[in-house]
Amino acid sequence: MTADLDIPALSVFVFFFLLVTVMGFVAARWRRPETLAHLDEWGLGGRKFGTWITWFLIGGDFYTAYTVIAVPALVYAVGAYGFFALPYTIIVYPFVFAVMPVLWQAAKDKGYVTAGDVVYGTYGSRTLELAVALTGVIATMPYIALQLIGMEVAIKALGLHGEIPLILAFLVLAFYTYSSGLRAPALIAFVKDIMIYVVVLVAVAIVPSKLGGYGAVFDAADAAFKAKGSGGILLSPAQVLPYASLALGSALAAFMYPHTLTGIFASSGGNTIRKNAVLLPAYTLLLGLLAMLGYMGHAAGLKVTSNNDVVPALFKTLFPGWFAGFAFAAIAIGALVPAAVMSIGAANLFSRNVWKAYVNPNVTPSGEAQVAKITSMLVKIGALVAILVLPTQFALDLQLLGGLWILQTLPALVFGLYGSWFRAPALLAGWAVGFVAGSIIAWSDGLKPLHSLTFGDAKLTLYTGLLALAVNIVVAVVVNAALSLGGRNTAVAAGR
Repeated sequence: MTADLDIPALSVFVFFFLLVTVMGFVAARWRRPETLAHLDEWGLGGRKFGTWITWFLIGGDFYTAYTVIAVPALVYAVGAYGFFALPYTIIVYPFVFAVMPVLWQAAKDKGYVTAGDVVYGTYGSRTLELAVALTGVIATMPYIALQLIGMEVAIKALGLHGEIPLILAFLVLAFYTYSSGLRAPALIAFVKDIMIYVVVLVAVAIVPSKLGGYGAVFDAADAAFKAKGSGGILLSPAQVLPYASLALGSALAAFMYPHTLTGIFASSGGNTIRKNAVLLPAYTLLLGLLAMLGYMGHAAGLKVTSNNDVVPALFKTLFPGWFAGFAFAAIAIGALVPAAVMSIGAANLFSRNVWKAYVNPNVTPSGEAQVAKITSMLVKIGALVAILVLPTQFALDLQLLGGLWILQTLPALVFGLYGSWFRAPALLAGWAVGFVAGSIIAWSDGLKPLHSLTFGDAKLTLYTGLLALAVNIVVAVVVNAALSLGGRNTAVAAGR
């Protein structure tokens, strides 16, 4: 099972993994509050993270281990289409700059911890709150599973096979998250992001020099796509609209997820969020460089059984073992940070908007925090079981649906920040139709992210999540208008 074990790589990997493990437990004493037995402290770090901590934390849970693996893998497989992640991570930051400080202020003023809290505080509807909360939990589960897939790929590249290494890494993650809450991933994010930057900058400087330069890299990738008969280093005209819709829809969904909202709510103020909206595009540059590794895989002549193996194979082929171990450690640690934040975000939702709302309304703050801690463990166990039992492709398909689902919470969460016209029943109807219709369309398309619409001779292909959001908003507007009209007619009749 370990005949191909790379000792230098494994030694470096173990060193850095132990380092962040210690940091994860030490984090409980970092900026230590009077007690961690409160969701504001355990789940949001006391809402005191400044610009740099927030930058590393949001960058750490937004640009994940699976991003490091999946984006180059997609570029390796399909070419230019895989670069949709770049415009989406550019589009998202004006949205963050404009909307998230308003959302943060509402959460700070009213003591909200989750998106469900915001929705209930705005509309007073337990049903709408529950819909938003459950959507967040369901959409997050496969996302955590994908982090474990990224970790699994890195561990396998070291020559370690079987389930034991992944289970051990999971236990480390589970225990320090339980102990330290959001402070653990916030502290570890410093190490993770610095390591990823080092890995990527070294790779984009050294790898092309070993492959004949960037011209040779692009030529090799172009030749590989032509030989395969699909993909390419440039978008075809027919791909432009689907590419743009995928970028826009992904951008709108990105900060609806519980883990990204957790990073926002943990910030110390609206200006901190605005500064981060200006600074975070630095990660987009990093992402673009990461994506280039997919083309480099073709130039290096790699033949892999899974596209996800491209980045590890590239480092194993072109770098000494110690640096490959450093890169694999960066990928694995890059899974720990977002997986921890994701499990915390999902746990906050369950504790506040399910347990407290429906099971024990009189739960104390310490009891609420304890429920969140236990839930965070269960969420990670569920993700681990999914990876060990279900086919990897199933987790990938569910994550595609997760983006579609979480996008349907945007009207309920955002519209109420700027006006009071919408009513809860209308937003609930829009959410239900968008959620169900989008899921049916995605299922009928074989869980592909794009759907084609035909209008006579014209054919439009768009991101399914964006189509579902459009239906969601239309239904909400129509139902709300009908409710408003009905209310006016009732008032007129009563006046007579």
